[in-house]
Amino acid sequence: MVDTWIAAVLVALLAGAVGFFVVLRGSTFVAHALPNGSFAGAAAAALLGVSALVGLATFAVFGALAIAGLGRRGRHDAATALVLVLMLALGALFIDLSAQYAPDVEALLFGEVLGISAARLVPTAAITGACLVALALLYRPLLLGTALPESARARGVRVGVVELCFLLVVALATALTVPVVGTLLVFSLMVGAPAAARALCDRPGRALALSVAIALLAVGAAIAGAYETDYPVGFFVGTVSAGCYVLGRILGARRRRVEHLAAERVAA
Repeated sequence: MVDTWIAAVLVALLAGAVGFFVVLRGSTFVAHALPNGSFAGAAAAALLGVSALVGLATFAVFGALAIAGLGRRGRHDAATALVLVLMLALGALFIDLSAQYAPDVEALLFGEVLGISAARLVPTAAITGACLVALALLYRPLLLGTALPESARARGVRVGVVELCFLLVVALATALTVPVVGTLLVFSLMVGAPAAARALCDRPGRALALSVAIALLAVGAAIAGAYETDYPVGFFVGTVSAGCYVLGRILGARRRRVEHLAAERVAA
């Protein structure tokens, strides 16, 4: 359980931080496609007899590079769909070739945070640290390139390079979160918490911090629920994230209504 909580905290920190920019940039399809496509990497890893994390990270990075290379002017819908189809096709082939991979399919689909070993903590911490450092370096260029891309170019920001670096961070983050919440629900952790934070906060810094806090809450509640009930961790992550988003929208709408009424009173 100690290993489980450590891994969960690392994953929540990373998912909350990366997810904030995913939601801000409208890249939720990418956050959905990369973990599902990287699922093929785990099958390839089982076929070659190497760590599943290596396979996940390799295929996720490959997917990010392919999406960045095939996409045009920040629009990646068609490229993302094409890369996802290709990686799923490869995954089907690898699963068919590797009979020993079959018992691990359910764990990677729905997550197995309660089964994480101490040996996985070091690479998990290393990837988390590297991604958070990369996000810290990309923070201002990402915000400027997202809100005012033309101004960013005028100020000498290489928007394409920043976007590629961000996609690589998303790739590593999704590869890291797959063993915890599974490929089918990894985007719920990276989208639900940040979307709720955006609904509650207008300032980027506060929204980022709140996104991480909500992600920590979701993962903590999911582990406790899975431990007590034996239900999949992904189920609790998805429901808690969705609940936080709905609550965030309600509270955000109420806050804006109060501010609007206060502004009208001052104007009157």
